[in-house]
Amino acid sequence: MPEAREAKFEGSVMLSIIVDTEGIPRNIKVIKGSKYGLTESAVEAVKQWRFKPGRKNGKPVRVRAVVEINFRLS
Repeated sequence: MPEAREAKFEGSVMLSIIVDTEGIPRNIKVIKGSKYGLTESAVEAVKQWRFKPGRKNGKPVRVRAVVEINFRLS
């Protein structure tokens, strides 16, 4: 990501994920990537996230979600 800062590049990355029954993101796929390493940084960040699992009839279920990560210079 230092390359993006140096180039003064802002962008966004869109990922498709499956949140498993324990709230862990799995099967991460890039829907819309970006340059300067932002795509890789977004995937690595999402791998560390934890979610509250979806529920159906009171039981945890796997859920597909789309996540957009915006990178902005401040």
